[in-house]
Amino acid sequence: MRTQAFAIPKCQALISSCYLDDPKNDHLMQLEGAATRLKLVKADLMDPQSILSAIEDCDGVFHLATPMTNDPIKVLDPAIRGTLNVLDAAAQVGVRRVVITSSIGTVCMDPHRDPTVVVDESCWSDVEYCKETKNWYCYGKTVAEQAAWDYAREKNLDLVVLIPSLVLGPLLQPTMNASTNHILKYLTGSAKTYVDMVQAYVDVRDVAKACILLYEEPNARGRYLCAESVAHRGDICSLLTELFPQYPVPKMCSNQKGPSVQPYQISNKKLSSMGFAFTPLRKSLHDTVLNLQERNDI
Repeated sequence: MRTQAFAIPKCQALISSCYLDDPKNDHLMQLEGAATRLKLVKADLMDPQSILSAIEDCDGVFHLATPMTNDPIKVLDPAIRGTLNVLDAAAQVGVRRVVITSSIGTVCMDPHRDPTVVVDESCWSDVEYCKETKNWYCYGKTVAEQAAWDYAREKNLDLVVLIPSLVLGPLLQPTMNASTNHILKYLTGSAKTYVDMVQAYVDVRDVAKACILLYEEPNARGRYLCAESVAHRGDICSLLTELFPQYPVPKMCSNQKGPSVQPYQISNKKLSSMGFAFTPLRKSLHDTVLNLQERNDI
């Protein structure tokens, strides 16, 4: 799905820049209770009036996504201006709270951070480094979140931000996303090696539950990292081999000298302290593969 916001009014509504009759939205109407509780509304994040009309009478708004691309033309305006348009509409309507789904890319892109530092909600990516390395997705998400906080303070808007890491777990939509595709290629044999990389992972079901928790919990404030654990791609491949030995999962690192990137530490204490329990990475991987099997992707 493209950039979108999810609003909770008297009847639930999804705001999307997609065509409402696009088949890729069909899975939404198959959700439990959708026939009576879900309303699809077309809106364009670059059109403030359409957002305002769509969230009229809403109690809260979830701003969920940004185009997953590194093309600055496609990502920067939706990420930055689109986010501010949603917040401006929310402020005008007078919603109780806005929950924004940010990205791990807003905290991890800092080459000057000591590797022993535990990454938490106080960390921010270095926007100049993002520009230098042309990582426009992380740049856009970081600038968008910073601008959102400035706007919320100016307008006294109740804003809470969820910061998920790389998301795994069963897919609802018929299309393939980038985070699941990197698991799929290890199972199909299209990847002969794994890259020398570490990433933080979280289950998609946990992201959804965390969004709801941050909306409903009156004492929720600020940013919340949403990550279960950090793992090297080699560890991911080892788990996949153990769980599903029938697939040609790569056993060698693309770095012929062997893995050199060490996992960093990340804190999910702020979310956990609210009683939130994360799905273990092993189960996320297991359920991801079962879902891919059910979809006949492998």
